[in-house]
Amino acid sequence: MLEDEFGREVTGVRVSLTDRCNFDCVYCHNEGLGDTRGPMDPQDDELGTDAVVRFLEVAHDFGVGAVKFTGGEPMLRDDLEAIVRRTPDDMAVSMTTNGTFLPGRAEGLVDAGLDRVNVSQDALDAEAFAELTQSGAYDRVLEGVEAALDAGLAPVKLNMVVFEPTAGYVPGMVDHVAENDGLQLQLIEYMPELAGHPEWAVDIQRVHDWLEAQADHVETRAMHDRKRYFVSSEAAARAENGTVAAADGGGDAAGLGMVEIVDPVGNADFCANCHRVRLTHDGYLKGCLNRNDDLVAIGETKASMREAFRTTVAERVPYYGEYMIEEDGEWTFNEAYRDSEGDRTPYEYSKDD
Repeated sequence: MLEDEFGREVTGVRVSLTDRCNFDCVYCHNEGLGDTRGPMDPQDDELGTDAVVRFLEVAHDFGVGAVKFTGGEPMLRDDLEAIVRRTPDDMAVSMTTNGTFLPGRAEGLVDAGLDRVNVSQDALDAEAFAELTQSGAYDRVLEGVEAALDAGLAPVKLNMVVFEPTAGYVPGMVDHVAENDGLQLQLIEYMPELAGHPEWAVDIQRVHDWLEAQADHVETRAMHDRKRYFVSSEAAARAENGTVAAADGGGDAAGLGMVEIVDPVGNADFCANCHRVRLTHDGYLKGCLNRNDDLVAIGETKASMREAFRTTVAERVPYYGEYMIEEDGEWTFNEAYRDSEGDRTPYEYSKDD
């Protein structure tokens, strides 16, 4: 297992299979690459089935035990089931999707070896959902969640980005997972450095405080110092006016929903415990979601992929607290990581390596 100079072993990989998506979410950062969405047809720069599998075999050889398939929308890949089936047997396989293609395919993905699924769902109202995603697929997403549950993928984790347009929907989403067995909620802190619109950012601590007030009990995961709040449906429903700032005490209803917050900004433990690298849809490894100046081309052979993996891990830097440092309440670039020629260009390996 490879370890970077900060003592972090790389135990997982995120593999973006495409940057195509049938949604146009207003907060999309496309795995940190920016808004590169385009035609729905397969693109020439997407890694082929064999290349993805070859990379996973290399990662497995380095002791990586988990892969998460992402996009864009990974289910736009017709070969997704084949990729999942050919993933090394003892690697845990998960996927993040918008859920619209799960009806009719969830069972086949489970048969191929899919273990878990995250479904992006930012609202419980079709009109609000359409405004956020620029799609009219709300009912299809709900069908996708049900298809995942029916296929045995429980718990299905719903991903919700928390920013100004969605903050008022948090109590309803918490109530939703409390009332429905098999669902969990993952609230994701909005990062304007990736998606722009800094005016949309909210103080994520407010959400923590609100959940703490509602929770029947709270657990803390050592990794990332991430809290899990177990909230009854009645407690969540007592939030006045549907805002995260207005609720009072807890509740004692039987149903409990598990809610977790992903909050990397200002959470020193988050980057310090990051144990994954990312593969872009077009064949570059990156050591951090927030960075694109550390891209390393994987090439086509296992030899070039191994070298790219080693290079990526060796040059990993925690984004918050190392690559970006906080000065006078502001995050600024650490000049120690700027090379002598200014911005770095991606490493390139010959296709024949």
